[in-house]
Amino acid sequence: MHPYQKPTNADLAAAENQTVPDIIAPELNVLFCGINPSVYTAAVGHNFARPGNRFWPTLYQAGFTPHLFLPHEDKALLTYGYGITNVVARATVSADQLTGEEIKEGGKHLKAKVLEYKPLVLAVLGVTVYRKAFGYKQAAIGLQEHVIGNTRIWLLPNPSGLNAHYTPTAMATVYQQLRLYLDNDIKSK
Repeated sequence: MHPYQKPTNADLAAAENQTVPDIIAPELNVLFCGINPSVYTAAVGHNFARPGNRFWPTLYQAGFTPHLFLPHEDKALLTYGYGITNVVARATVSADQLTGEEIKEGGKHLKAKVLEYKPLVLAVLGVTVYRKAFGYKQAAIGLQEHVIGNTRIWLLPNPSGLNAHYTPTAMATVYQQLRLYLDNDIKSK
């Protein structure tokens, strides 16, 4: 599908339960981890593609990218040491269609992926999904105490436009805390 072509209703229906490939490489600085792809993302084949999703503007405002990436530029994140995956690979209309068992199973797959690829930081985009996937019921935004191998875990707000708890400015500020942590961590090595 052309990067600027909007998917049809038929495209969206066909994308339900499909997957979107990870953008991943060994030893990334950050592996950003969404809950699961939307059917819009699956239909166009690029991460965080749904209009209204604030992932790309937030990355730019927080200083992760030198310009505002469009979803079809998602693979270029690897150039900057960042990747994208999801807790659950299956595309749905809404994340609330995922079962608790799917999320727990996704957490196991995510742990294995992190142990294989060894990013410096796993940034999980959504506190609730993290709590369900890993069983840390008191987890909150920010750096977590537990690690996977040598990978630190950082919780960030879900960038979905449906997450009204964070304004765009507040979201960028929280994401920027991770970037500053990385800047300090990388410089200290």
